Amino acid sequence: MIKVKNLHKSFGKIKAVRGISFEVHDGEITGLLGPNGAGKTTTLRMLYSLLPPDEGEIRIDGLDPAKDAMSIKRTLGVVPDSRGLYTRMSARENIVYYGELHGMSCKDINTRVEELVGTLDMTDFIDRRTEGFSQGQRVKVAIARAMVHKPQTVMLDEPSNGLDVMSTRALRRYILGLKNAGHSVILSTHIMQEVAALCDRIIIIADGQIAADGSAQDLLQKSGCNTLEDAFVHLIGSEEGLLA
Repeated sequence: MIKVKNLHKSFGKIKAVRGISFEVHDGEITGLLGPNGAGKTTTLRMLYSLLPPDEGEIRIDGLDPAKDAMSIKRTLGVVPDSRGLYTRMSARENIVYYGELHGMSCKDINTRVEELVGTLDMTDFIDRRTEGFSQGQRVKVAIARAMVHKPQTVMLDEPSNGLDVMSTRALRRYILGLKNAGHSVILSTHIMQEVAALCDRIIIIADGQIAADGSAQDLLQKSGCNTLEDAFVHLIGSEEGLLA
């Protein structure tokens, strides 16, 4: 579970995040939406302790990232937008390395790798170097690496970016499986079909502030629109905001 209260972050004169508050519950998928530059990635980076907030409080499974950075990393699984794979290493080596960083035993790592290989259908490329991998293969390795230590809370930043239809469908099944297993999931995405298919709650960020927070039906009712895309445009204030 994640609790965020009055979160602020500035970079010089630029106020990237301005007083954001929300909660993410176990057994739910929470969508984090917003136009480019809205503050989504900055917010995520503060949540997984990569950036310190200027002001505000964060609690992740009861832990404060400002004080418990190492403990936070053990309870979190993060799939960043850059993926960040080590291209000289095989898919297996990437995952094993992260297991070692989390202090797992060799036996537990190997057992967990085999579980993830089966779940994510990675048999054909698990022992290949990740250099030259397709987008779908890169995402699978990034997810397996993030999940090797069985984290309770999972953050996914644009996970389906660049994926083909079949890879996207497989990814959505996996994310729904995390929800059904009781994990709390934050999904940052621009794809409205993904939001509609997966998210129990949607948080829309615009200009560093929360513009709307609720279920898909809540946002449709609040905006008076018939589609989530139209509701999103209406709730951020202007269509020009999409290009910001």
